[in-house]
Amino acid sequence: MRNFGYLLSSATAVAFVAAAVATPAAAKTQLTVYSTLQKEVLTPYEQAFEAAHPDIDITWVRDAGGVMQARIMAEKDNPRADVIFGMPVTNIVSLKREGLIEPYAPKDYKQLQSKFRDDADPPYWVGLEMYLNVVCFNTVEAEKKGIPIPKHWTDLADPVYKGQIAMPNPTMSNTGYGYVHSWIQKMGDEKAWDFLDKLHQNVSVYTNSSSTPCKYAANGEYVVGLSTDLTGPFLKTKGAPIVLLVPDDETAWDIESTAMIKGSKNPEAAKVLIDWGASREAHKVFNKYYGAVGMDGLNNGPPNSIPDGASKAQDYSVEWSIDNRQRILSEWAKRYDSKSEPKSN
Repeated sequence: MRNFGYLLSSATAVAFVAAAVATPAAAKTQLTVYSTLQKEVLTPYEQAFEAAHPDIDITWVRDAGGVMQARIMAEKDNPRADVIFGMPVTNIVSLKREGLIEPYAPKDYKQLQSKFRDDADPPYWVGLEMYLNVVCFNTVEAEKKGIPIPKHWTDLADPVYKGQIAMPNPTMSNTGYGYVHSWIQKMGDEKAWDFLDKLHQNVSVYTNSSSTPCKYAANGEYVVGLSTDLTGPFLKTKGAPIVLLVPDDETAWDIESTAMIKGSKNPEAAKVLIDWGASREAHKVFNKYYGAVGMDGLNNGPPNSIPDGASKAQDYSVEWSIDNRQRILSEWAKRYDSKSEPKSN
């Protein structure tokens, strides 16, 4: 301090140092990001992004797909978020239809596989990773209870599974809705609702989170947890006595995607995050947690992933699932909501 030619009082010196330290942090752009990604991946994604872009600080707001979609729609007149990073494309397309998504073409998006990018030019969304709906099956508890491994989705309607199934609530979780609309598209309305009626007799709880059913299966609370192929591999790697199954060798899927919210208060920083999400460097990070990502040559995935997972993605219409969403969810809630977990505040 003597280099300034005078001595600062202690209080002034403290204030000066505090201001000097605070200045770099204050200069950071605060980016509010809405996501449905699991907590396990948000931290490493944030660390990788902020290492490349230390001038941007992410604040995550996370919830299930249906909840986040409803929140964005409720905030349309005064958007609270800048960007979506990791939300099922079905939710984003629904928001696009409501005029709530701003199109933007990230720098490297044409290097992504065609399934991982919107056909519009500029695109309204670009994909990060694909997830599959799977069965997490506790082999230890199944052996104790004499419960067989399901080979077909319809096997889950067998009374042998009564009280032994946890499933995501379709009105709260896009994963849960994925099961329902994929079964309806595969079986037709009449047969699918008959199957769902029987399945309901075996379900113990419909959870608000897509990861919870697999966690229940991993700890033995239920034998069967309907969940995604993100949660299961990590639980199995940690020693959980589960196997991951895709009955009938085809299942529901969605692509976790990124998009800019119309009315973003920090559009330039939002574009930086979207650019990063479309880069090969980012997809290398994603591939540590997902078996199927948008860049060729990066589909190794974490240990215990579903082998060649993308090949098990059921061939169905995403547009149909959006067009029929409210009809299906209204009917589902009328029939089955009695076993739903309480909604979190």
